Amino acid sequence: MEAVKNTRLFVPALPTLWPSMLLNRRQPSGFMPFAAPNVRWFYFARNAVWTTVKMLGLDKGEVLMPAYHHGVEVEAVADAGATPRFYRVGSRWDVDVEDVEKRIGPKTKALYLTHYAGFPGPVDDMRALADKHGLPLIEDCALSLLSADGSVPLGTTGDIGIHCLYKTLPLPHGGALTVNGPRQYSLPEPPAPPFSSTFSHTVSALLQNLELRGGSFGRGLRRFIRSLGKGAVKAADIERVATGTQHFNRQHVDLGMSPFAKRIAQAQDLESIVETRRRNYFFLLGRLRDVSPPLFNQLHPGVSPLFYPLVVEDKAEVLARLHSKGIEAIDFWKHFHPACDASAFPEVAQLRRSIVEIPCHQDLSPEVMAEVAAAVRGAVTVDRRNRKHAG
Repeated sequence: MEAVKNTRLFVPALPTLWPSMLLNRRQPSGFMPFAAPNVRWFYFARNAVWTTVKMLGLDKGEVLMPAYHHGVEVEAVADAGATPRFYRVGSRWDVDVEDVEKRIGPKTKALYLTHYAGFPGPVDDMRALADKHGLPLIEDCALSLLSADGSVPLGTTGDIGIHCLYKTLPLPHGGALTVNGPRQYSLPEPPAPPFSSTFSHTVSALLQNLELRGGSFGRGLRRFIRSLGKGAVKAADIERVATGTQHFNRQHVDLGMSPFAKRIAQAQDLESIVETRRRNYFFLLGRLRDVSPPLFNQLHPGVSPLFYPLVVEDKAEVLARLHSKGIEAIDFWKHFHPACDASAFPEVAQLRRSIVEIPCHQDLSPEVMAEVAAAVRGAVTVDRRNRKHAG
């Protein structure tokens, strides 16, 4: 797949589905979770979180989780019957392992580590801590598909690895639960989701690709097709299980991953995807480090960044300016889950006020990344100027 240069800027938050991917075939991948000997495939990664709590018998106990979280994983843990408790994360997504150990108590049944946006957390230290206290370690790699800590793939050090596929790959859905180590669990294969839902998401991803490649013509055609499609979906009463939602829904917990989505995943050139994402991240780092201090000043070997975490002072202002330029930047993890006391974690509160996702995925060429960098520089510079005048 060749990255696209567009005459009119359109930068989707996630990679799009190229028509050729529906036909491509590749050899089995060595990346996790595709190479895992014991894996179960789900519609959502959150389904894998819920299943893990049940499978490990964590219900009625406590799971130590990071205070910096999305919230849906916390909902899945709580819905499965466990009680989430929270530990400190610092201003650079750094897990405070000492704080984790201080919070381990008689009711603690597992440790939960999240790898943020492809950047490895202290998984070896957490593994040692889990072993010291006789606890299982759950690695949440929902934001870190294809990433490794050096030569060690993320999701292989913990007892359980949780993976989300559709944030990194152009799939209609997809999550995975991998079981590591000698202990085996008998898990039934989840049933396939409704074909209508898979079809609807697939068409949406193809239409985004049309806009990415077709400029203003593609944008207009996408709007036209979407207007027709919405009417058809409503008339046919098609069940569409939305991805990217903010809350856990027990009704969808048993949904598996469709064979169609697996086939698209297996058609991807994963090595090239990692290489392109790293290239695009480095490009943004070089162009933006002087206007916004980077959260990470380098990419260690093995890291496949999900996005570029931009540190800003006024999220709303910067997001509005980027959206007006055609860049689908995202307000990253704005809210605490209600179970977590925000006042107890000031560094996390500041992170929630200041991090914007800037796309750096595999669809974006160096020429497009240059336009993205220029737009981001402009948005950050204007934001600072406005705040200075207001002060």
